[in-house]
Amino acid sequence: MQTWRVDAPGQTLVLASDGGVPSALYWGAALPAEQDLSQIGLIAARDVTGGMIDRLPDVSLCPEVGQGFQGQAGLVAYRDGQPLYPRFKLIEADGMRFACRDEVLGLTISFEFSIEGDVVAARTTLESEAEISVHHLAAPVMPGPQYGEEILDFSGRWIGEFQMERAPWRAGIHMREARGGRSGHEHPPIAYFPARGAQNTAGIVYAMHYGWSGGHVMYVEELPDGRRQIQFGHATGTRASGQVFETAKLYFSFSESGLNGCATAFQRHLRDQVVTWPHPERPRPVHYNCWEAVYFDHDVEVLKDIAERAAKLGAERFVLDDGWFGKRDDDTSSLGDWNIDPRKWPAGLTPIIEHVKTLGMVFGLWFEPEMVNRNSDLARAHPDWILGPVDQVEGRQQRVLDVSNSEVRDYLYDKIAAVLSAHDIDYIKWDHNRLLPVADAAQAEGVYALMGRLRADFPGVEIESCASGGGRIDAGILEHTQRVWLSDSNDALERLRIQHDAALMLPMAITGSHVGPRHCHTSGRVHDIRFRAWVAAQRHMGFEMDPRELTEDEAAVLSQVTAWWKSNRDWRRTADILRLDVADPSVIAEQQLSQDKQRFVVFTGKASTGTQIMPRPLRLTGLEPDATYEIELINRDEAHPLSRREMPLKDGPVNLSGQLLMQHGLILPWSFPDWMWVIEGKKK
Repeated sequence: MQTWRVDAPGQTLVLASDGGVPSALYWGAALPAEQDLSQIGLIAARDVTGGMIDRLPDVSLCPEVGQGFQGQAGLVAYRDGQPLYPRFKLIEADGMRFACRDEVLGLTISFEFSIEGDVVAARTTLESEAEISVHHLAAPVMPGPQYGEEILDFSGRWIGEFQMERAPWRAGIHMREARGGRSGHEHPPIAYFPARGAQNTAGIVYAMHYGWSGGHVMYVEELPDGRRQIQFGHATGTRASGQVFETAKLYFSFSESGLNGCATAFQRHLRDQVVTWPHPERPRPVHYNCWEAVYFDHDVEVLKDIAERAAKLGAERFVLDDGWFGKRDDDTSSLGDWNIDPRKWPAGLTPIIEHVKTLGMVFGLWFEPEMVNRNSDLARAHPDWILGPVDQVEGRQQRVLDVSNSEVRDYLYDKIAAVLSAHDIDYIKWDHNRLLPVADAAQAEGVYALMGRLRADFPGVEIESCASGGGRIDAGILEHTQRVWLSDSNDALERLRIQHDAALMLPMAITGSHVGPRHCHTSGRVHDIRFRAWVAAQRHMGFEMDPRELTEDEAAVLSQVTAWWKSNRDWRRTADILRLDVADPSVIAEQQLSQDKQRFVVFTGKASTGTQIMPRPLRLTGLEPDATYEIELINRDEAHPLSRREMPLKDGPVNLSGQLLMQHGLILPWSFPDWMWVIEGKKK
C-alpha cells in the first residue's frame, strides 16, 4: 500500500492506495514528521468476520459502485442513457495530485490538493473520451469523524440568514441541497463536525466549505457497518453533458481549540487568500447606503443633503442604490436597461458624484446585472435572453437573464462598463434578488466570467455580493468580490445573532453591517441608537437610514461610535473573531483578538431577558495565562441607573491576568435586553 501525507498548519491528511482510488486514512491534528505512515493503514483497517464481507475498505476519495460500495457514490454518470460503473486504477500520484483511470470506459478522474493559508483545498476533475452526462460528482470525499455525535450546518431565509442547525450522526444520509441557482439563504455551503463535547473555545472540530455560487449538495452518511463519509459537490443534475467536469474547491479545516479554530482558519483564508483587494493599503471606509432613506424616490438635492449629513457623521463612501436607471419608480420595471434616468438625473450622475467627492467620500452604485423586468426595453428586444418558460412564477416582479450566453454577458459588460468609464465610481453593490427558475451550473460560470472581465478592466472598483441579503456568500463569489451584504435585516437584535453565527466563516473586513433606521423597516422594532451603532461596529461599519431623522443626541452617539470604529479598524481588519462560550443563554458574545495578540475587544450583546437577576461571568479566550491585561469597559457611561452596584469596571480600567480572564471571567454591569457592552483589552 502506498501512502502520502498532506500537511497544513495544525492538520495532516494521510492518503493511501492499494492500486485504486486513494482513501483518506487519517484527517486530524498535525502528525510528527517521523510518523510511519504505513502503520496507519493497519490501524484504520476494518475487518468483519462471520458476515458476507471479508474486509471493509475505507471510504475512498470517490466511492465507487463498481467496487461494491453500498453508500452514496462519489460519481453518478450516464453515457447514451446507460449508467456507468467505473473501476478506477491509480496511474499517477505525487502526493498532491492523484490520477486514476478506467480504460474500459475511457474515464480519468483526478484529485488535487493544495495548501491555502491554514486550510487544505481539494478539487476533483473528471475527463471522458466520449460525451457523458454527470448527475453527481463529489469533490474529494472525506471520512466523517468517528467520535462525532452531531452535524452542525445552517439553514436560513431572507432577513434570517445563517441559522445554526444541529442534527445527530445516525444511520443513513443527512442531505442538504441548494437548488436555487446560488449558494443560498436556505443551505449555505458550510458545515462543522464537532467531536463529543466540543464548544466554541475547546474541543476537536472538523469543518468544510464548498466554494461555489451555483447551488450545491452535501451528503453526510453513516453506513450500517459504522463507516462515515462526507461529500460536497454541485447541485445534482445541474450540468450539461460534456467530456470535462470539475468540482469547485472544497476547503478543509481541523481544530483542537473548538469551533473557533476552524472559524478563524476560514476567516483568514477568505480575507488573505481568496479576496483580491482593489486598494489593500486603504482602510476599510465607513459606508453609507441611501436605500432605506429614499428607496426609489431619487432627488438630487435631497440626496446631496443626506450625503452631507452622512459625511458629518463619519461616512467615507456614499452608495446610490436602486432607482437611478430606466424608468425605475418601483420594482416592476427597467431591470436590464442600465441607462441613467433623465427624469431624476437631468444632468446625469456627475453632480451627485462630484458633491460626494467634495465631502471627502468615494461613490458607489447599485446594479442587478443578472435580472430583467418584462417591462423593460431589454426584455422587449430580447425575450430569448430570459431563462425559463414564458409563464413561469416570478420573484420580486423580475426574471433571470441567461448569463451563460456570451451575447448576454457582452451586453451587460458594455452597459456596466459604459457607466464605470464615464464616472468616478469606487464601488458596485451587485444584487441578485430572485432564485433561478431552473438550477443551472452554467449560470454561475457565466457570472464569474462577467465579473472577472469587469474586474480586469476596472481593477480599482470594489464589488459587494448582495443576494436578497446573504443569499450568495461563498469562496467562489469572493474570488470576484470584496464585501458581502450579510442580511437585508438592519434590525440590530437580528443582526447580532446573524453576525455571530456567520463568524464561523466570515471575517470582519468582508462583512457589511449598517446602522438602520430607529424604526426598523424589516421587523417593526425600535432600538436605541447605542445598540444599533455598536452592533454595526462589530463588522465593516456603515449607515443605512435617513440621517435627517436623528436627534442631536443620536447623532452625537453615532459620531462617537463611528470615531471609535475608525480608530480601531486597522488592527481589527486582520483580527480573529472568536465566539465566546456563555453561561447565560440570553447573552451573545464574541472577542476580536489582534493578529499579534496584544489587544482585543469584546462585544457582549444582551439578546433577551436572562433567567437570573445577576449577570453571570463571561470567560475570555486566546490570552496568555501569565500576562497582565488592562481591561476597560469603554461604554461604561451608558450604564442604566438601575445598575447601582459599585464595580471596578464602571469606574475605569482594571488590570487582570489572562488566567483570571479565561478561567473566572468578567462580571459586567446589569442591563436591559437589546444592549451591548464593549470591553477593550491591552496586554501590558
